[in-house]
Amino acid sequence: MMTRFQNNRRFILFIFMMGTFAVGMTEYVVTGLLTQFAEDLQVEVSTTGLLLSVYAISVAVFGPLLRIITIKYPPKPLLIGLVSLFVISNIVAATAPNFEVLLLSRLLSAMMHAPFFGLCMLIAIQLSAPEKRTGVIAIVQGGLTIAIMIGVPFGSYLGGMLDWRLVFWFLVVLGLIVLVGLLLAVPNETYSQKPQLKQELKALLNKNVLWVLAIIVFGFSAVFTAYTFKEPMLREFAGFGVTGVTLGLFSFGVGAVIGNFTSGRVVPRALTKTLMLALLVLAVVLAVFTVLLQVPALAIVVCFLFGAGTFGTTPLLNAKVILAAKEAPMLSGTVAASVFNLANAIGATLGTVFLNNGFSYQMITWIAAGMILFGFVLTLITSRVEDKTLYE
Repeated sequence: MMTRFQNNRRFILFIFMMGTFAVGMTEYVVTGLLTQFAEDLQVEVSTTGLLLSVYAISVAVFGPLLRIITIKYPPKPLLIGLVSLFVISNIVAATAPNFEVLLLSRLLSAMMHAPFFGLCMLIAIQLSAPEKRTGVIAIVQGGLTIAIMIGVPFGSYLGGMLDWRLVFWFLVVLGLIVLVGLLLAVPNETYSQKPQLKQELKALLNKNVLWVLAIIVFGFSAVFTAYTFKEPMLREFAGFGVTGVTLGLFSFGVGAVIGNFTSGRVVPRALTKTLMLALLVLAVVLAVFTVLLQVPALAIVVCFLFGAGTFGTTPLLNAKVILAAKEAPMLSGTVAASVFNLANAIGATLGTVFLNNGFSYQMITWIAAGMILFGFVLTLITSRVEDKTLYE
């Protein structure tokens, strides 16, 4: 299928990574602009948190539905349609006259998130030799991690110093560049065999896939239980101001990029063992997080380790879902991206509930560490029951 993709492999992967950078920046940049939204659109800061939760829920719910509806569409027109939706949604955000319209723009941009990631990962895998599948998944995911390292701080600075609407206009420009890249690089080919929706849905229900999805939901969700409150923890425990917090967030982003591309070097047969090790390290980091934050120099280090552990784990889980669902190539990447966002929403909600019920930040990080350990146990069980021939 789509053999001509091989001709422009590197350029296509670069365009995909630029696309995931833009989508990742869109998802996370609002965390640094909540005050500006509240002041300009005359709503409470607490209300602006809906911009995050609505996005995550929309990715988890509407992303797979959109992909199911479009499963038989050829890849190039579908990619163009998804990026066009991204551009339109950010134009809506940049020109939003009130908070309700801005919220609608988040719903629209989130709808294309999971299908776009899924289709990019599918094509990237088809471009690559079997032993490099984890690596190309990391390349696609790499745009998201670079967005966390560079895009989010840049967007927060641009919005804070000038106007938050300029951030969305910047994203419109990025989207248009990606759109041109797709038009130039991706051949307009059709599938040699039409995807079968029933067969793909059935493949997603096999035990190999369900165990990995359980690890993401019940284990990886712990990451956002702690991540959501990283900024106030840096202020409370490390005593950081704006500069220190920015440095801590940047350190997290650097760790995310390094962790992502390091995990991309893991060969498929070593995915499960590496995942167990990554989860153990991440659990330890979260367990000692608030302790190390009290020493400013160590605070920067532990933020780096938190980022490396979080996004060093993500490509491994993505690869396990996609490889375990070989008979569902059209849906597996989309479902993986959707479930990650579901886990994000669960983690953030749990953290908020715990905090509102009198739990300290330290207790929250301990709970997160315990949840990660539960994910480790699920991974250990998975290693005993999964079909290992899927990763050969």
